[in-house]
Amino acid sequence: MKKWGVLSLLLVGLLTLAGCESVERALRGDDYVDQKIAASSSQAAEEKAQKELQKALKAKASAFPQLTDTVAKDEAEVIMTTSLGDITIKLFPKYAPLAVENFLTHAKEGYYDNLTFHRVINNFIVQSGDPNGDGSGGKSIWKGKDKSIDSGNGFKNEISPYLYNIRGSLAMANKGEDTNGSQFYINQNSTDNASSLSTSKYPKAIIDAYKKGGNPDLDGQYTVFGQVISGMDVVDKIAQVETDDSNKPKTDVTIKSIKIVKDYQFD
Repeated sequence: MKKWGVLSLLLVGLLTLAGCESVERALRGDDYVDQKIAASSSQAAEEKAQKELQKALKAKASAFPQLTDTVAKDEAEVIMTTSLGDITIKLFPKYAPLAVENFLTHAKEGYYDNLTFHRVINNFIVQSGDPNGDGSGGKSIWKGKDKSIDSGNGFKNEISPYLYNIRGSLAMANKGEDTNGSQFYINQNSTDNASSLSTSKYPKAIIDAYKKGGNPDLDGQYTVFGQVISGMDVVDKIAQVETDDSNKPKTDVTIKSIKIVKDYQFD
């Protein structure tokens, strides 16, 4: 009993020493340590997100960039010319730098030119950005450039307590967490969704914004990175076109071009 007691004390001592990760790997294995590190990282990220949310819950309406049509110094602006008219959008690199740089770079290179709105659901969203035209394709600019950002499936989500899927917001479409490529959608729903939202999870200014429409069910799952500031009537026209059983317009609605009105310099 004494021998086992001594061994136990030695084991505990070893595991609590500074720099004990290598010892723990030797005693318990790489998988155990990797899982422990991942869990700790996840917990730290969750705690940080909660602190940011609590700060946002107390913020004034002016802290939420979607709630003004003015384009700030730290924002970008584009005009998306479609076959049904122009849509002016401002972008938020402060909160979603990966998504904004991805979108602007694709726009400059003409990646989005002549692509269709392949998924259109009235009172929900209009979606585009797929060169295949059916929702199955599209690549990010990050693919192969930075493995910490892109694991081969797409770049990571950027979720902020200052950006939401309110009516007119621009967001990355994906097939699951951290699978962003080139596809995006604009929230078109105009139904009042404010009554279902809790003040413990949503800032009052955003709850008020949801009275004008949007899709709060999408919050936390998709990167919001822009907001329509002119041309929502065009978005509504796109949403109201006739579609087939796959929600694809029977007559193509296309993006003719995306013009950069105000660029942003990334570090």
